Amino acid sequence: MSDDIKLPRRPLTLKDVSIESGVSEMTVSRVLRNRGDVSEATREKVLKAAKALGYVPNKIAGALASSRVNLVAVIIPSLSNMVFPEVLSGISEVLDETPLQPVVGVTNYLHEREETVLFEMLSWRPSGVILAGLEHSDASRAMLAAAGIPVVEIMDTDGEPIDSVVGISHRRAGREMARAIVKHGYRNIGFLGSKMPLDHRARKRFEGFTEALAKEGIEIMDQEFYSGGSSLVKGREMTERILERSPEIDFLYYSNDMIGAGGLLYLLEKGIDVPGQIGLAGFNGVELLDGLPKKLATMDAGRRQIGREAARIIAGCTDGTLEGGQRIELTPKLQYGQTLKRR
Repeated sequence: MSDDIKLPRRPLTLKDVSIESGVSEMTVSRVLRNRGDVSEATREKVLKAAKALGYVPNKIAGALASSRVNLVAVIIPSLSNMVFPEVLSGISEVLDETPLQPVVGVTNYLHEREETVLFEMLSWRPSGVILAGLEHSDASRAMLAAAGIPVVEIMDTDGEPIDSVVGISHRRAGREMARAIVKHGYRNIGFLGSKMPLDHRARKRFEGFTEALAKEGIEIMDQEFYSGGSSLVKGREMTERILERSPEIDFLYYSNDMIGAGGLLYLLEKGIDVPGQIGLAGFNGVELLDGLPKKLATMDAGRRQIGREAARIIAGCTDGTLEGGQRIELTPKLQYGQTLKRR
């Protein structure tokens, strides 16, 4: 996109793409509808301009072309991760009292997939967008900025939002967990989590965690990472591997509760004293795990409240009772459970 071009506050049109690409509106239309005989060079020029501008075709035809539908695009990275169904419940609780309806898209933590989902959802002109995280591709950010509708990024406040944001500081959550672990006498600490280039929030917690440990003169003794969905099985396997390498570890910090629960079950099966010999903590405060033999120490990120607040912002911006640019940072709450001993 040309350096001197500014995105309009109104929805983008074929004319904007025509001006940016230097191609007629009719040709732009043919390219974007994949109709007619257009040279490959012209097609690339038009698609490049449309992507740079963040232009998304309007699939609402005829007289409705300038309207919005009563849909809210909710874009999350996973449905298998137990965190996001709770967020969706919070969103639904609020939107059920309005004419708005949530429609869910899943990105699998992939920027390319997020671009595709956004493109398709925005083409139906929803009334707002709620999406997880603050990290997006340039193309996704351009589409969101050009959409002319309220956008709420959720789960994370460590960064600059496109519009409104609701979540917690994951760096703060990591720091607070590290301080609690050190305060209660643990020194040989291992970390187990997802491969963090795909999970930005886990990476930020890890950064906050290691930063707080460093201030106490402590380094992570060992680390173990996995890819794929969180599961009890992965937690068991990872715990076994890290303790085989570093049997002197006295605390294991897991990036989420599900793998933490797998680790707890493995240790109890081996007759290891938790939290006396090895302490454990996870993240998310998943209520389903309350039935474990011991209640896992964790940190509640307020998932349902995040969903409610995000939906409240969308509803308020839609009916004119709120303006965009809202920022709501919730406080993560440490839950000691029975796997983090207290002096």
